[in-house]
Amino acid sequence: MTSIAGRLRTIPTWQVTLGIALLALGFLIAAQLQSEGPRVSYTSQERGPLVGTAQGLQAQQDALKAQIFSIRSQIATLEQQGQGSAEQVRQLNDQLAAARVAAGLIALHGPGLVLQLQDSTATIPPGDNATDYVVSAKDVRTAVELLWLAGSEAVAVNGERVTASTAILNIGGSLLVNSAYQSQPYHVSAIGPADLYPRLTASAAFQQFLRDRGERFGIRIAFAQPADVSVPAYAGTINLRNARAMPSGSQAVP
Repeated sequence: MTSIAGRLRTIPTWQVTLGIALLALGFLIAAQLQSEGPRVSYTSQERGPLVGTAQGLQAQQDALKAQIFSIRSQIATLEQQGQGSAEQVRQLNDQLAAARVAAGLIALHGPGLVLQLQDSTATIPPGDNATDYVVSAKDVRTAVELLWLAGSEAVAVNGERVTASTAILNIGGSLLVNSAYQSQPYHVSAIGPADLYPRLTASAAFQQFLRDRGERFGIRIAFAQPADVSVPAYAGTINLRNARAMPSGSQAVP
């Protein structure tokens, strides 16, 4: 105990304060991810309650961002006070940047892949369930999961950043991603290694997905490999998007 107490007394005050500030920032990031939890105030017929819920979540998000900005200012001040420990400050900044990327707070771009999902245009046989021929939230979630498993570093759906607690839900004939309504076509953009597409298509789970949804029910699944894929930071805004054109160079998934 005496040895531990002695070590604690030798830690500079600025390091202790900086550590506390970073710990508080970690709690704020965790709270921010929690604010993206399931949205319960909606029905498929009435969008009013859902909009109110999303507005409340956005207000919480804005407050959290303001608090994060305040803590970052405090950290900057502490960094100036700790000129003698530049290497420690650099390491802490690297950890802070990594935490922000993991929380989806930083926009990224780089090589990657864009998957497009659209409803089937096939004639529905008598007795079949029409919903099987429509792209569902489950389909989009599956595409996101398969991209993560193939090595993706960041993913977005129609411009909405996907984090560990992002909700992708069916709302009538559209989807809700985070707090934004999305309409078809659904673009699942991913940043990852140069061989992301070969790794994805070699996956047994992806091949099964193509058979179950593409071949059996005619769900249209295509891909594009732009020179540079952009994945925005988590925004949390209410945004009703219109259908988008597929990026140039699109191809059907073989």
